[in-house]
Amino acid sequence: MDKTAGQATLTDQDDNSDDAEDLEERVEVLETQKEELENKFLDASAEVNKYEQRVDMLSEENQKLKQNPSFVATVQELTKDGVVIKQHGNNQEALTEVTDELREDLEAGDRVTINSNLNIVKRLEKEVDSRVRGMEVEHSPDVSYSDIGGISDQIESVRETVEMPMKNPEIFETVGIDSPSGVLLHGPPGTGKTMLAKGVANESDATFINMAGSELVHKFIGEGSRLVRDLFEVAKKNEPSVIFIDEIDAIASKRTDSKTSGDAEVQRTMMQLLSELDGFDDRGDVQIIAATNRFDMLDEAILRPGRFDRIVEVPHPDAEGRQEILDIHTSGMNVADDVETDVLAELATDTSGAELRSVCTEAGMVAIRDGREVVEHEDFVAAIEEICSEDGDDESVGYPETSSVAFA
Repeated sequence: MDKTAGQATLTDQDDNSDDAEDLEERVEVLETQKEELENKFLDASAEVNKYEQRVDMLSEENQKLKQNPSFVATVQELTKDGVVIKQHGNNQEALTEVTDELREDLEAGDRVTINSNLNIVKRLEKEVDSRVRGMEVEHSPDVSYSDIGGISDQIESVRETVEMPMKNPEIFETVGIDSPSGVLLHGPPGTGKTMLAKGVANESDATFINMAGSELVHKFIGEGSRLVRDLFEVAKKNEPSVIFIDEIDAIASKRTDSKTSGDAEVQRTMMQLLSELDGFDDRGDVQIIAATNRFDMLDEAILRPGRFDRIVEVPHPDAEGRQEILDIHTSGMNVADDVETDVLAELATDTSGAELRSVCTEAGMVAIRDGREVVEHEDFVAAIEEICSEDGDDESVGYPETSSVAFA
């Protein structure tokens, strides 16, 4: 009897052990399911938040669509009967009434918003085109006057025209003359005109604004003129400042009898530029540097004294200038002791500074192709022959025979 009871007790213990294991397994399964459900809940909450944000955004857009449309217009004139406005886009003019309070804040030229009934809603702050702000050079180029060779006279002329009026304006007051109003650099491509402007940007403490002439050419009527106005407006607000217009022939070429809308818009842009250079309003402490490869294409009006008082030709360097340029570009190269830059300068006749830089680069490539780490004299000779043969058929067109530095 005792034996049978003992066996029953063991059986009960085994059954309890199996039940405990089953419960533990079920608990593990339930915990796993709980984690899965929690993850699903988090995902669902994220989706709900996303859709709530979407609903809010659509609600805001819906409210905007329900509002009365607003248009931009310019105040043309204030009369006793009201305000004459011109709507942007269709150039529609209208006479509208305004409150006495708003009228006190308005003046001709202000930009305002109007509703569909042409009533003025509010006055807009003066806005400068964001493209002009993007042209302001925040970090000066890593170019100094010592990095520019072969044009020492031109460098001195630009410094007299641009830097001296900003740093020592009292000199001109003592002598009793106005400082030169601007400098125009012209000459073949690659002679250092843009490099010279970069040197001014680096060496002067003035705000430097860089713009290509082609950036002022737009197909919409008045867009180019507005960009020119904004350009000088930014320069005045940040004076002393220097404006550099590269390839100015894009907007200042000789006027023709062409009736196309594109040519007419370019001429309107040039008229605005002429007005800013020498108009009724004082330009302030703003210096102008312009550069072109096609001096012969420029309109006579842009060359009149008072707009560009100093016209500087930047020609191909002479033998001494070529040696100076080669010395600059080879100063950081691993060259052999037998390299004679004066001999190379004599070989590289009628080459520009940019071409001489290409000669140094090509000479280095010759050494690399031969598996050498030192550039030898023969490498430069081979590079000169290759660079000069590529440009040998080119002819300089349209560069007048003038002195290298001259006043207009």
